[in-house]
Amino acid sequence: QVQLVESGGGLVQAGGSLRLSCAASRRTFSSGTMGWFRQAPGKEREFVAAIRLSRGSTYYADSVKGRFTISRDNAKNTVYLQMNSLKPEDTAVYYCADRPNVFDENYSYSGKYDYWGVGTQVTVSS
Repeated sequence: QVQLVESGGGLVQAGGSLRLSCAASRRTFSSGTMGWFRQAPGKEREFVAAIRLSRGSTYYADSVKGRFTISRDNAKNTVYLQMNSLKPEDTAVYYCADRPNVFDENYSYSGKYDYWGVGTQVTVSS
């Protein structure tokens, strides 16, 4: 069982930045996929970004490409989501997700992930 603990959410003005963190309890952090998803009120959960842990390859939704950066610190078993140039439409609950030992073309599908954090609220005011 893997536990994921997110932190770093909050209220920020449009154009501002936030950095989310996700600490994973699993013993190894060298394989698999870690992802960030978000869910706004009344909308479905959507893919934001993913990272292939073995290679550090990163993948983004078109809506955040060029503004958000996903990264990881293997020594701390932690994944980060740096969010810059935030927009009101980025307002959502952000979830960290883990798919240990597996990376494939399904990195953007929430149903493929095995473990989830409880989420952290990000609110961007206009």
